[in-house]
Amino acid sequence: MTAAPTLSVRIREIEPLGASLKRFALEPAHGGELPTPAPGAHILLTLRDGGRVMKNAYSLVSPAAARDRYEIIVRRVAQSRGGSAFLHQQAREGDVIDIGYPVNLFPLQAKARKHLLIGGGIGITPLLSHLHLLKARGLKFEMHQLCAPEEAGVFEALLAPYGEAGEILVHGTGRARFDLAGILARQPLGTHVYTCGPRTLMEAVATTASALGWPAGKIHKESFGENSGGLPFKAMLARSGIEVEVGETQSLLEAVEAAGIDAPCLCRGGACGECKVSVLEGEVEHRDDFLSAEEKASQGAIMLCVSRARGARLVLDL
Repeated sequence: MTAAPTLSVRIREIEPLGASLKRFALEPAHGGELPTPAPGAHILLTLRDGGRVMKNAYSLVSPAAARDRYEIIVRRVAQSRGGSAFLHQQAREGDVIDIGYPVNLFPLQAKARKHLLIGGGIGITPLLSHLHLLKARGLKFEMHQLCAPEEAGVFEALLAPYGEAGEILVHGTGRARFDLAGILARQPLGTHVYTCGPRTLMEAVATTASALGWPAGKIHKESFGENSGGLPFKAMLARSGIEVEVGETQSLLEAVEAAGIDAPCLCRGGACGECKVSVLEGEVEHRDDFLSAEEKASQGAIMLCVSRARGARLVLDL
């Protein structure tokens, strides 16, 4: 397999935003400018810790026009599989890392009459890049950010630059007092809704909007692979002649990469389809947003980044 092209960037600045949040500014390691990303785009970071290689996707939060830098915000999670812990604990200003070119699977819809943005926790990140463009073009928008009480101040500060351009509300009690149905029901015709955050929030937005008559084409979500853990299992890679063991907190893609197989990937969140692999034997527990219902029912393919085996073993055409 041909490796995807990468860019070398230097960590220019690390800024703590809260107890578990840090913003990283990345600049070209050898000068020049970075490729212009579209709002909603993410980059894939390749992080090296000794002999271990970790690949993590992060949404860009910097304005697309700022080609001297890319900015990402990273949450340190308690059960990190390596990436967020490495960035929070070991990454230093001046370090050089490799990143993939920006990929956008969560674009703003040009024909929307209004844009309704609903974020949950760190799911705010792709929405921040949307806000840059919405404000710059004077487009109509409404933003709701759900979070824990102790992080309300952090998100209010991040959203403050856009307060005069549209309606912005930070809900510091999470979903406890959040009238999702009421918010969706009052939107004018032509509104598109975009959501990113915990899977329960995104599913609630999608199911509630559908129940209220929203067309499927006006409901957009961005997943970040939070649901890839589960019971351990084994995967036989038929063409490679290798059997890998997938741990409880490890994704199938991570296990394949740890075995030295350079599997293609882009989003690592079950949305892009890049890591789709044919299944030769075994039953799949599908957790992606890419395969159709018919494809999932046929059990003929799996998305390595988020889906798992229902049983003890899979045989893959890899």
